[in-house]
Amino acid sequence: MTVRTPTAVAPPPPGRIGSSIPAKDLLTFLDALGTWRDRRRAELDELDQAALQAEDADALSADVVLAMAVWKAVSDRYELILVTWDSGRVGATETERISTLIWGGLDTGGASGSLAVSLPEACTLSDALAATLRARLALEPGDADLAARLRQLRAQVERISDLVKNEPAISRNEAIATHHDLDRRVTDLTERAKRGADVGGLIGSLEMDAARTERDLIVGGATRRERAADVARARAVRTELEAQGVAVRALADRCVAAVTPAPRLGVPDVTALGPVPNTPAELEKYLTRLDAVRRALGQAQSAYGAALERRDELAARLDAYSVKAGSVARTSGTTEDLAELYRRGHDVIDTEPVDLIRLGALVAAYQTYLDTSLAADPHSGRATGGTT
Repeated sequence: MTVRTPTAVAPPPPGRIGSSIPAKDLLTFLDALGTWRDRRRAELDELDQAALQAEDADALSADVVLAMAVWKAVSDRYELILVTWDSGRVGATETERISTLIWGGLDTGGASGSLAVSLPEACTLSDALAATLRARLALEPGDADLAARLRQLRAQVERISDLVKNEPAISRNEAIATHHDLDRRVTDLTERAKRGADVGGLIGSLEMDAARTERDLIVGGATRRERAADVARARAVRTELEAQGVAVRALADRCVAAVTPAPRLGVPDVTALGPVPNTPAELEKYLTRLDAVRRALGQAQSAYGAALERRDELAARLDAYSVKAGSVARTSGTTEDLAELYRRGHDVIDTEPVDLIRLGALVAAYQTYLDTSLAADPHSGRATGGTT
C-alpha cells in the first residue's frame, strides 16, 4: 500500500529558551511549522486508516494514539504561539514569550500517559512515531525516493548521537552501541546504493529501528527530567514540612500549657518518612505520604491555633463588656455583682492553663447580667441592651 501524503520532517527550532528570537526567524519557523503540522495530520490520518486495516491493528493502536496525542499537543502550542505572534506585531517581550512557548515544556497527555517535552522534542518524537508506523505497516511515502530516505536516516542517526550524550552512565554504553550499529547500517546501505545495489528491502527495517531508538531516547530523557523534577519537588516539600512540623509542635506545646481542654491531635514528623526515594513507584508513594503529612499539619495548626484564639477572644469580650458597663449608670448592687464576675473571669485568665469552659461561662454570665440590667433600668441611658 502507498500512502499518498509525503512524510513530513519537523523544521529546526530557532533561538533558545528565554532569548528574544528575531522576528524574521520566527516567521520562517512558524510558516514551516504550520506546513509540517498540516502535512503530519494528513499523514497520521492515512496511517490510522492503514493501521485499522492491518492484521495486528491492536498492537499498533498504542503508537497511533500516542502519535495523535503528540500531534495535538504540538498543534495546541502552535496556536498559542500564533496568538502571541499576532501577525508579526511583536516586540522583545512577545518574542521572549514565544521563545518560552517553543522551548518550555508542553504536556503530551494521551491514553498511555503524560509526557512533558519541549515543542522541538515533541516534533521530533512525532517524526519518529510516524516513521515507526510507516515501517511497521510496510508503507512507502508516495514522493520519497531512496536517496531522500537515506538522507533522512543519516540526519536521524545524527540526532540520536546527540541524544546518546544525555544518557545516564547506567545506560550510556548500551545506547552508544545501538547508535554505532545504526550508523554502520546507514553507511553500509548508502555505499551499497551508490554501487547500484538494490537496498529497498533493507531500508524499511533500518527506518523502524532508527525511529524506535530515537523515540525511546526522547521519551527516556523526558521521563528522567520529570523524575528529577519530582525528586527535587519532594525534597523541597519535605524541607518545608519539616520546618512547619517544628513550628506546629511548638504551637501544640504552648496550647496544651496555656488552655484546657486543649486539642489532642498528633503532630506528624515528616522525617519519619525517611529520605526521598528516586525510583518512580516509591517516589509516587512518597509524594502521597507527604501530602498526607501536609494535611495533618494543617489540621493540627488550625485546631491548636483556634484554642488559643478562643482564650484571647473570651478575654477581649470580658474587657469590652467591662468598658460597656462603665459607660452607663447602674445601681450599686449591679456594679458590685459585675465587678465580682469580672474579677472571677480574670482570675481564670491569669491562671494557666486557662479553663476555657469556665471562662466562657463567666463571660456569658457577665454579658447576660449586663444586658438584663440595662434593659431593666430606665435611668441607664438605654431602652434595651444589645450585645457586643
